[in-house]
This record gives sequence, C-alpha cells and structure tokens, in this order.
Amino acid sequence: MTKLANRVAIVTGGARGMGQATTRRFVEAGARVVVTDIQADAGRELCTSLGSAAEFCAHDVSRAEDWEAVVKFAETHFGPVDILVNNAGLLDYATLTDMDEAAFDRLMAVNLKGVFLGIKAVAPGMSARSRGCIINISSTGAMQPTNATGAYAASKAAVEALTRAAALELGPHGVRVNSVHPGGINTAMTNPDGMQTADVDALYADIPMQRAGNAEEVANMTLFLASDEASYCTGSLRCGWRLPGG
Repeated sequence: MTKLANRVAIVTGGARGMGQATTRRFVEAGARVVVTDIQADAGRELCTSLGSAAEFCAHDVSRAEDWEAVVKFAETHFGPVDILVNNAGLLDYATLTDMDEAAFDRLMAVNLKGVFLGIKAVAPGMSARSRGCIINISSTGAMQPTNATGAYAASKAAVEALTRAAALELGPHGVRVNSVHPGGINTAMTNPDGMQTADVDALYADIPMQRAGNAEEVANMTLFLASDEASYCTGSLRCGWRLPGG
C-alpha cells in the first residue's frame, strides 16, 4: 500500500496507543514519519522496529520551542512536512469541583494549546507549497461528555472549533484540516487498569457496535484523511460512535 508514498508526517503522542497505530499505518502506506512524545524510551523502541522510515524526537507539545525543533528535525531527516497528526492528549478523570487547577491547566496546555501550536508550526510551510494535511484527534466527548470528564470534553470541543476555523483559514492555501472523534477506544490512556477486552466491551453494550474500538480502527480513519482519497475533505468531523439519542 502506497497511499502516502514520499509523504513526510509528524505524529504527536506517537509512542503508544492511537499514535503508535497511526505511525505504523503511515509507514505501511509509504510515509516517512517523525514520532514525537514525552515517552522517549517507548518512542525510540517503536522507531527502531520500523527502520529508516521513522525517527523519534522528544517533544512537549505545549512548548512552542519544542514545535520549532520538531519541524526542523523533520525537515533535516526527511524533508518538508506534508502531514501533521495532532494526537497527543491527556485524560484526567475528575469532577469539575475536585479537579486541581494545575491539572486543568496542564490538560488544556496539551490537548488544546498543543494543537494550536502544531497548526501554527506547520501551516506556513504547507501554505507556501500549496499542499498539506492537518488531522486533529478530538473525541466524541466533545459532543457528549460523561461524568468526571468535563475538562477533557471542553478541551476536545475546543479542538473541534479550532479545526473548523483552521480549515477556513488554510483551505485557500491548499491545506486541508480535519478532525477525528474517536469514541471509547481501548488504549492504555482510557484503560489504565488493564481491564480485559471483554470487560471493556461490556461498558459499551448500549452503542450500535456494542464494543469498544481499537487503535488500529482510528488509525485507518486517520490514514484516509491523510491520503489523496480525502482530497475534497476539509473542516470535517469523523466520528467513531455516539450514544443512542446523541
């Protein structure tokens, strides 16, 4: 499969979960990928397993100087950036009255500010070349929050709005901006206690698919949006699932 042949991509939060699955799909599709994460050991291990098509760069998405370094790293190792997947994110389970202010600020810095900084870092180069693709990973929680995820849901709703605004601003310059809204995906972030798959699936018995999704299914959607098959898709919101009545 060569849907992304000769494309250069940055995948943030790429060391684990959906980011890792996306990185693997992109490499399989012919892309050269810069994997960024704060989890350096896991990121380097992934890139080693993928060979010369992947390179790791330590990266805190909430820091503008880190973004500048990542883009330079990508250009030095592979060339101009064609695709950015803003996947890095935090999820804190806490009610709004119990959540610590510092934890709230950190969540917003990663989930929202990180997306803003990512767009800001790659958009000028993409616009100058009149081509590029930015994919922001949001969540169905943006449209339908659950208890104890208020801050997370708010950050993902803001990502949705930011995606639409960026699509309007960058579309005339040949840059597409879309978002993916996964539902319940069985990853280490959403399943920190390592519940068995059947037990996780039981939590989603009232949705149409009657199970949780997996990281590879989200990666497949992201691959589609990054490819030329989605050449007329921008400002769109691709969802995984929504509860009945949602």
